[in-house]
Amino acid sequence: MNLYFYILIFIIGTLFGSFYTLAVHRIPKRQDIVHTHSYCPNCNHKLGFLDLIPIFSYVVLWGKCRYCKEKIRPRYLILEILSGIAFVTLAILMDFHFETLNIVKIMQYSFVVLYVTFIILMSGIDKENRRIDKLVSVYGIVISIMYMLYLCIVEQANIYRYGIYLFFYIMVLLLDTITLKRYAKNSYVTGILLSIITMVIFTGEYVTENAIIFTLLAIFFYMLMFKIKERKKKVKKSEEQIANRLSIGFFLGSFNIMMLTLVLYFTR
Repeated sequence: MNLYFYILIFIIGTLFGSFYTLAVHRIPKRQDIVHTHSYCPNCNHKLGFLDLIPIFSYVVLWGKCRYCKEKIRPRYLILEILSGIAFVTLAILMDFHFETLNIVKIMQYSFVVLYVTFIILMSGIDKENRRIDKLVSVYGIVISIMYMLYLCIVEQANIYRYGIYLFFYIMVLLLDTITLKRYAKNSYVTGILLSIITMVIFTGEYVTENAIIFTLLAIFFYMLMFKIKERKKKVKKSEEQIANRLSIGFFLGSFNIMMLTLVLYFTR
C-alpha cells in the first residue's frame, strides 16, 4: 500500500516540477502562471494535454516540440524527475505514509511542500536573473504567517518566538520601503534578508545558520576561482563586478534544503 502511496507522491512531485519550470520563466516577466495556457517558447503554439504530462511527454516526443520540432532543453525533464524524488524523499523522512495518514501529518507535509516551492522559485529566479523577486518574497511571507499560526494554534508552539520573527519581517519591509523611496530600485539585500527569515521560521536557526556558513564558503571559493581565472586571462574586474554575478539566493536555498534533508535523516 505504501508503494502506491509513494508513487502517487512522486507523480504529484513531477507535476510541481513542471509548474516550477513554468513559474521560474514567467514570474520575472510578470506573465500569468495560472490562467495563461502553456505554449512552446519557440513557435508559441499552445500545448495540448498530451504535451504537458511530466516525464512521459518528454520521452514520447523524444525531447522535441510536437509542432515545430525544436529541441526541448533536458533541464525540464531533470527538474521534473528531481522534484518527484524530492517529494518522495521528504515524505519518507517525515514518516508520511498510508499508515500515518491523518490531518496533522497532511498539514505538516503540505507546509513543507509550500516551503520547498518557495525555495525553488526564489533560487531558480535568482540563478536565472540574479534577483530576489518581490512576488516570491511576498509568497514566502504569506506561507510563513500561515505556518506560524498553525504552530501556535495546533501544536501550541511558543507564540513569543514567532512574534519576534514577525517583528523582523516588519523591520526589513520598512527598511525596504525607505530604500525604495530613496533609490527607486529593487533591493537585493532586503530580498535575501526576507528569504533568511522565512528559512528560519520553517527550518529553524541551526539549519539556516549552517546554510549561511556554507553559502559564505561557496562565495569565497567562487571569488577565489574567478580571481585565478582572471589572472590567467589577464582581464581585471572589480570585486563589485564579481559580486554582481553571484546568485546568493541560489546558494542559500540549495544549502538550506540540503541541511534540512540531513537533519530530517539523522533525527528520524
